Amino acid sequence: MDKKNTKEEIISVGTGLIALHGYNATGIDAVLKQVGVPKGSFYHYFSSKEEFGLAVIDRFAERYDQKLDTFLNDEDVTPRNRIRNYLEHGLANLTQNQCSKGCLIGNLGQELADQNERFRTRLDEIFRSWKQRFAACLHEAQQVGELAQDADPAVIGGFILSGWEGAILRAKVMKSPQPLRDFIDTLFATVLRS
Repeated sequence: MDKKNTKEEIISVGTGLIALHGYNATGIDAVLKQVGVPKGSFYHYFSSKEEFGLAVIDRFAERYDQKLDTFLNDEDVTPRNRIRNYLEHGLANLTQNQCSKGCLIGNLGQELADQNERFRTRLDEIFRSWKQRFAACLHEAQQVGELAQDADPAVIGGFILSGWEGAILRAKVMKSPQPLRDFIDTLFATVLRS
């Protein structure tokens, strides 16, 4: 395995383990054992577990940004339906995973925001970026008459993000996708009603 692939594999395996067990409960040794490389390899790429955690966050955010863009920039679908398609896709994924994984950024926010300022700041940047993506789609919805002109896309984008993350948390706690279904149905029956 070449150097680039080793670093990528460490990040990939670490992402999976952190998604299942959390950051604090995921030891570097467990990651390296699964990748099959010695501890020296880890410290060749990362100066600390914190640097590794930030790399995991950045990799997840990069891939999730692509997913959001796929849904929210899909010009074959009206802006309102782009948001619905994204949420329905998320509901299907969480249902398929038996409500066990949730959102890695949300999970880490709950776990680390009070423990580490670097993590908190980076996670907040990611959430702000996601909110902006929703707001841009909602602005398009205004332009095509799917959202009232006096609505504030930034506020509604933040509401969607916060409500969705909360619904994911409740779904994990309840081991039921019902909170997600309730959120989607209520959002489109009230805030985003046609």
